[in-house]
Amino acid sequence: MPNFKTDYSNQNMFVPIIIDEQLIPGTIEYAISHIVDNHLDLSPFDAHYHNDKNGAAAYPPSIMLKVIFYAYSLGMLTSRRIERACINNVTFMCLSGDERPHFTTIAAFIAQMKDTIEPLFTQVLMICDEQGLIGRNMFAIDGCKISSNASKEWSGTHEELRRKKEKLQRASQRIIERHQSQDSLPNEVIEQDLRQKQKLDSSADKIGSFLASTKDKLGSSKKPVKSNITDNDSAKMTTSKGTIQGYNGIAITDDKHQIILHSQVWGSVGEQQTLKPAVLALKEQLEKLPNSSKRTTKFTADSGFHSKTNLKFLSETPYDCYIADTGFRSRNPLFQNSETYQTEQAKKRKKRSKTGKTCYSISMFEFNQDDMTCRCPAGNMMRLSSKNAVIRGERGAQFCGYLNDCRQCVHQPLCMRKPPGKQVGRQVFFIYKNTKDFDHMQAMKDKIDSPEGRRQYSKRLGCVEPVFGNITVNKQMNRFTLRGQEKVNAQWAMFSMLHNMEKLRNCII
Repeated sequence: MPNFKTDYSNQNMFVPIIIDEQLIPGTIEYAISHIVDNHLDLSPFDAHYHNDKNGAAAYPPSIMLKVIFYAYSLGMLTSRRIERACINNVTFMCLSGDERPHFTTIAAFIAQMKDTIEPLFTQVLMICDEQGLIGRNMFAIDGCKISSNASKEWSGTHEELRRKKEKLQRASQRIIERHQSQDSLPNEVIEQDLRQKQKLDSSADKIGSFLASTKDKLGSSKKPVKSNITDNDSAKMTTSKGTIQGYNGIAITDDKHQIILHSQVWGSVGEQQTLKPAVLALKEQLEKLPNSSKRTTKFTADSGFHSKTNLKFLSETPYDCYIADTGFRSRNPLFQNSETYQTEQAKKRKKRSKTGKTCYSISMFEFNQDDMTCRCPAGNMMRLSSKNAVIRGERGAQFCGYLNDCRQCVHQPLCMRKPPGKQVGRQVFFIYKNTKDFDHMQAMKDKIDSPEGRRQYSKRLGCVEPVFGNITVNKQMNRFTLRGQEKVNAQWAMFSMLHNMEKLRNCII
């Protein structure tokens, strides 16, 4: 029989710990400790402490930062897990100097980071620039939708929440009526019903308090959008995995080493509306960096940021921009014969139609803006119902099919999801093409469809997508733990800062 050494893995040990020997150069914990101790100005934290004459001694901000950043690098998001790690884990003991902050202290420190994170982020960015990690050859912007610390079940417009409150009150009243009509109910049932009634009343009161203290949020079309009782800055968002209540984490990255140059979270704001403030903030951030480049930097974004307003804004910036539109793949010859692409497009068209049928798109209708006429795919003339219709903020011409034509048309099953109503047939809306705006959009289409445009845009994935993969998968940041846009924005900036520090771990010796 082989002779093996005894396994003492279940045996406790007393081990002398030399802190300097535990933090090994090239590791993320060493990089965090070195950067915090030697490169960050932590004086802004002093304003949060008022114990110079009275009160207990506070934990140094350097210790708190090192512990929190290292915990985030391991996917520890909650303050209780961080507290336990400071007690049980040797690396955490070395980073904290064997201090053991309470979880409430850790949570409070993270919450107050909203006031101090911006200068710290810039200081780390300066180190990255000094180490040559920022190339300034191409920047890419994208968003990552992450769940918030709130349930989507508590979302709705004020009218929807008011109806939910009334529904809860009716359910509570039914419990009372049942008790009044059935005096012989067992005590166990009565106690269970009373607990349920208390829960219903509490939920109804919670909704009532929210409705009394807030007003309906208005969207870009000036119509009410859904609010959330728990975190009203968050919003319902559609992702590839379903609908979430969350925030959209925007990041602008450099293509050389995927360094994050700017990060910001947005709630009830469309992705298109985030581009301008992000680019303006990027300009301010780059002005703070000592190194500069005279060459033109390329700037890429996916179709979520494509709009005439954004294209007009970007045309006034010094960047060489490549912004894809929603139809750029359909115009690419490589996708014309791709079975995978065509199959996916067919699935999307079927999903968009509730009946499972695809309808004739607006491109199949012949619109003449000069004489204001429109002809349907069947060749019938359509009636001009409005010359100045406004839909989603866009002004254009609206046409309706004549009722008799639509009822008798052989194309009806393919043209309309439902049979024509009592008054109108198929309706179509054409946006008036403002020459200046149209030039920006057409010029970008021509640019993105060129061989050079496709080559440059193809680099976008490798520039920004690995960043989100690192944060959401490797760092397990798939749900914000704070509430309110300011605090959530600070947490997103901390993970962006951690991502940049991780890039520095082989540069810090």
